[in-house]
Amino acid sequence: MTNNDPDADFTQREDKSAYETNAPVLYQAADGIATITMNRPAFHNVQNSQMTYALDDAFKRAVDDDSVKVIVLCGNGKHFSAGHDIGSPGRDINKPFERKQLWWDHTNKPGAEMLYAREQEVYLGMCRRWRDIPKPTIAMVHGACVAGGLMLAWVCDLIVASDDAFFQDPVVRMGIPGVEYFAHAHELNPRVAKEFLFLGERMGADRAYMMGMVNRVVSRADLESTVYAMSAKIASQPRLGLALTKTVINRVEELQGLRSTMDLAFGYHHFAHAHSQVMGVGSLGGYDAKSMAQANKKDNAG
Repeated sequence: MTNNDPDADFTQREDKSAYETNAPVLYQAADGIATITMNRPAFHNVQNSQMTYALDDAFKRAVDDDSVKVIVLCGNGKHFSAGHDIGSPGRDINKPFERKQLWWDHTNKPGAEMLYAREQEVYLGMCRRWRDIPKPTIAMVHGACVAGGLMLAWVCDLIVASDDAFFQDPVVRMGIPGVEYFAHAHELNPRVAKEFLFLGERMGADRAYMMGMVNRVVSRADLESTVYAMSAKIASQPRLGLALTKTVINRVEELQGLRSTMDLAFGYHHFAHAHSQVMGVGSLGGYDAKSMAQANKKDNAG
């Protein structure tokens, strides 16, 4: 397979990204509910660093606003999120940002250290940061919720999906054991998590509901009204009570091993990246956005 991975040569550090929008995330708040909308519909809301840092700014804005009791995360366009940006013109892997975690700048680091530091910041670190938001969060999922999209949905306290939504993590195809925020074996029965990853197939909203990964499945027409009705009811509860309840359940998940699982998986994830580099196929196992889309289409045909 031809290697089109722009990460293949770690000596190349020039940022060549070209953003299609200056507003990759939209924000609005009313009646105690903040709505954070991913806004890269032309690229199915794939996450580059520009979007990730904009999401962080939006979440912080909602946390800092005492009138906001509940946060809704959704996506513009056909899909919730098709994952990490591995091929749009806005892929900004070499662009430095003002970092939110205490990891050092990745852009001038050699070898596998570059991706390890970057993904500690923009993927694992950011998702853990958002999971710990003291206000209830709801993911409103429609269409595709793939790979990095799973991470954004999983950090939310509730997931409400339309009946046309599907969930998928096909990155084993790249030689990688799942996305960085590895919650698979906690969101799903472990045997089903293996199936989900080994086959890389789409999981429909109905099965995700049966597994307890999704709270409710409704028609696409009813998705928004359902989410905002739930949000309004939650917003009527006392802020501290909501925060303490969320904290208790999050800590229980950590006692059950969620954080340790992620730490373990993250190390293997970067071993896989480094192995692919050594094998000369780039950090993504020789795949790029186009070849991944083609493989997904083939694997899910019919």
